[in-house]
Amino acid sequence: MSAHCQVAGRKPSFGNTVSHSHRRSRRRWNPNIQTKTYYLPSEGRRITLKVSAKGIKVIDRDGIEAVAARLRAQGQKL
Repeated sequence: MSAHCQVAGRKPSFGNTVSHSHRRSRRRWNPNIQTKTYYLPSEGRRITLKVSAKGIKVIDRDGIEAVAARLRAQGQKL
């Protein structure tokens, strides 16, 4: 699961590359995955997450505490 966002669940999408002569070959579009470190004040420690650009916006909107609680409810170890 290298190109997978822990927060938003973004994964690679697949399709075709179409050349000028209209020949098709398979390709994939990877999401914009970043490794980010966040500080959890309630636990007094840092956690490292692999998040997409959309996941970073979700953390900015909801807060890291709410996102961490949601990830733990899904069964992810932080």
